[in-house]
Amino acid sequence: MSYKTTRDCIVEAADKLFYQRGYEHTSFADIADAVKISRGNFYHHFKTKDEILEAVIALRIIHTRKMLEQWEAEGTTPAERIRCFIRILIANRAKIMLYGCPVGSLTTELAKLDHASQDQANKLFTLFRTWLRKQFNLLGREDADALAMHLLARSQGVATLANAFRDKAFIEWEAMQMCNWLDANTKGTGALRTQQP
Repeated sequence: MSYKTTRDCIVEAADKLFYQRGYEHTSFADIADAVKISRGNFYHHFKTKDEILEAVIALRIIHTRKMLEQWEAEGTTPAERIRCFIRILIANRAKIMLYGCPVGSLTTELAKLDHASQDQANKLFTLFRTWLRKQFNLLGREDADALAMHLLARSQGVATLANAFRDKAFIEWEAMQMCNWLDANTKGTGALRTQQP
């Protein structure tokens, strides 16, 4: 078991609160209360909320890379690995219904704020885009980037509507439809269609 420093605990608490409440609506006091440390001890580790945000984004990038590596190990074919991406909607459906997608909600909020860390947060989507593009390339698709963006866009749409309507069945149905789309379009050598089946 790895040892967690106070700084690690602050970043993890901030990550959770930024997801659940949003960056703008989370205060230093909220994070300090969650970690159960004094404000003085808190300021020893972070002087500004923007510093915490940078650390949170860095942590999310690390977690995303580990997840992508795990999918690489779990899936024996590119299509199976893409299904790992689709199934994350099912695995996280309870949180998605309450708070939306952690990547989408953060990047949207930072864009609205015209925040300096917006480009850094966008790297989370870039990681998924690059990874999906690689899988579609391995399937021999010349339009791999367009397909990666299509799947990202569809998953974000599902997360947004699931959050709006709190509809578990909708998430499950859409994940199944995305898998069906993938299955139907990865058989043979025909080009993948970007429209829904």
